[in-house]
Amino acid sequence: MLRVIRLAGGSRLILSAMLALLLSLASTGLVFANETLIQISSDPYTNGTSQHKTQVEPDVYSFGSTAVATFQSGRFFNGGASNIGWATSHDGGLTWKHGFLPGTTIYATPPGPYPRVSDPSVAYDPRHRVWIISLLGIVNPSTGPVDVIASRSTDGGLTWSNPVVVNNSGDFNDKNWTTCDTWKSSPFYGNCYTEFDDPSRNNLVQMSTSTDGGLTWGPAKTTADHALVIGGQPVVQPNGNVIVPITVFKKNFSIANVSAFRSTDGGKSWSKTIKITGFDLFIEPSFVRNGLGLVSAQVDASGTVYVVWADCRFEPGCTANDIVMSTSKDGISWTPVQLIPIDPVGSGVDHFLPGIGVRIFQGQAHLGLIYYSYPNANCSTSTCMLDIGFISSENGGNSWSPAEQVSGPFKLTWLAHTDQGYMPGDYMATTIVPDDDAVPVFMVAQKPDTGSTCMLGVVCHEAAYTTPEDALLIKGGTITAQANPTGSGSLAPLWHTAN
Repeated sequence: MLRVIRLAGGSRLILSAMLALLLSLASTGLVFANETLIQISSDPYTNGTSQHKTQVEPDVYSFGSTAVATFQSGRFFNGGASNIGWATSHDGGLTWKHGFLPGTTIYATPPGPYPRVSDPSVAYDPRHRVWIISLLGIVNPSTGPVDVIASRSTDGGLTWSNPVVVNNSGDFNDKNWTTCDTWKSSPFYGNCYTEFDDPSRNNLVQMSTSTDGGLTWGPAKTTADHALVIGGQPVVQPNGNVIVPITVFKKNFSIANVSAFRSTDGGKSWSKTIKITGFDLFIEPSFVRNGLGLVSAQVDASGTVYVVWADCRFEPGCTANDIVMSTSKDGISWTPVQLIPIDPVGSGVDHFLPGIGVRIFQGQAHLGLIYYSYPNANCSTSTCMLDIGFISSENGGNSWSPAEQVSGPFKLTWLAHTDQGYMPGDYMATTIVPDDDAVPVFMVAQKPDTGSTCMLGVVCHEAAYTTPEDALLIKGGTITAQANPTGSGSLAPLWHTAN
């Protein structure tokens, strides 16, 4: 069995597998495909304070045949990056143009006021015909403040404005995420919403709304119960309701549950958080920055909201993470937690950093899911190897294709090094364009120019990639999803609704 990765420069890396490994992989249902990988950007920054040629933490969104991706470029060890990169495709992910935001950091062209930036998220407002990348402007990486800012494009994602302020309250804001109301049926069509949390106030959730295509943003508002949260991803239903799946903390900052809150009045007010499920069932993948199991969320044209995250509840002894999912029609009642069948339960494979994409196609909800994994959850810095996988469903998650290996394995130490582990990102993303092609964006690392560890003073090779193939047409039959874990009776009940 040969694994061929076609890199952007046209070179090929051929990995040979031993027969014993092949037999092991055959038992997992994993599909090896000769995926064409397209490198959509590379870090150009050479300042001596961040790691050269590192890109991390991608988001991607599509509207029509246009897809826009964004990511950090030039990662610093203790937080932030030299700038935020973008890559735009007008043909459904086949070809890309790329660049970097202006007016952000001292390294940008033209330069901006911030020493570092972080956490990019991308959205589109069709009413005002504006693409928006929100990001964090880090005034001081040690003490803050951290501003929430946004850059706009009015020419289809090919040129971008100097950033405008979303929130500059003087707090240490974190984990922003932006979405827009794209539904003409909605009474709030064209509204855009940015979520962020405030670690300087016990991770208090904040929501800000724009009604003019991201030019100006309203005052930050919180939930009715002043939730302590991290990593919310707002989505908008066709009726205009905004639902924000999010991870909620206890007061001691241990993870409490996966929850959601919503607005039914265009962002004027926000409900209490509604628990989807308890979430003390995430184990930290070794030596890699993994986002603490943050959720990934999308909505389809029927209004169904899909939320996925990494969770070990299905595994005997909770020894590795699977990717699980819950859905809702209203943000209040949620389905039982469902195991996405990437690998057999008990395989020892650790799955994390999921990014889900959703689109209605021929009357069915098609789902595409990108994720990272360790073949063996019990590994060390020197033995941990990262794979990037993809799995899809053509019926809203009732059954799934066999998982496909998109890239890997590659060594953990080839990734950007941070104070929270080696970093592909705290999140990943997938979008699905109208012809039913999935466009995932992910980070692939290759061996640094010198040595085997990415660090300051070394030319690393971690960059943003996608694959243009119709990943929703993976052959090999389907696997039925599993709901309600076995061997973990102490975890029930798994279905929660509002009081």
